[in-house]
Amino acid sequence: MLKRGLDILAACVGLVAFAPVLAVVAALAAGSTGRPILFIQTRPGKDGRMFTLYKFRTMSGTTGAAGELLTDAERLTAVGRLLRRYSLDELPQLWNVLRGDMSFVGPRPLLVEYLPLYSAEQARRHEVRPGITGWAQVSGRNAQSWDERLRLDVWYVDHQSFWLDLRILWLTIIKVLRSEGVNRPGHATMPRFTGNRGEPRNG
Repeated sequence: MLKRGLDILAACVGLVAFAPVLAVVAALAAGSTGRPILFIQTRPGKDGRMFTLYKFRTMSGTTGAAGELLTDAERLTAVGRLLRRYSLDELPQLWNVLRGDMSFVGPRPLLVEYLPLYSAEQARRHEVRPGITGWAQVSGRNAQSWDERLRLDVWYVDHQSFWLDLRILWLTIIKVLRSEGVNRPGHATMPRFTGNRGEPRNG
C-alpha cells in the first residue's frame, strides 16, 4: 500500500513536472514518425492481467517492396534512437503508473506472446506490478541475455523492498545519463525471446 501511494504521488508530480518535456518529445516524435505519436500495445501485468501500455513511437512504419515491415534497425529513426538512448520514449508510462497498471520499479512488461514460453520460475516475474525500470534494467538494460534478464526479474520479486527500489531508481538515473546497455550487441533493440533457454534462435 505504501509503494502504491508513493507511485500515485510520484506519477502526479512527474506528469506535471515533465509536461514541457512531454510536449517537446511529442513534437519530435510527430516530426520523425508521423501520427499517431504514441505506440500502444497490450502487455501482461501483475498476475498476467492485460493492460494497455503507452510509449512514444520511435520507429517508422516503413515497409518493403512486398508490403512487409522492415527490420527494427531499418525503421528506428534518428529521433527514436535519441529518445531510447535517454529513455524519453517511456515517459507516457507515467499514466500507466497513475492508473495502477505499472509501478515505477518492477520487471519490465514484455510481450503477450512470451507468456507460454516462460518456465514456471520465469513466470514468477508476474507476481508483482511491472515497472518503468527494474533490477534487470540497472544490471545491463538490453545488453544482457534473456536468461539473465528473467533471472534478475525473479530475484527482484523475492527481494523487493523500499530501499531496493530507491537503489534501483538511483542506478537508473546513472544508467540513463551514461546511455549504458541501450542495445544488445549486434541488435538495434532487444532480440525476441523464443523460450529456447531464453536465447534467440539463429535465423
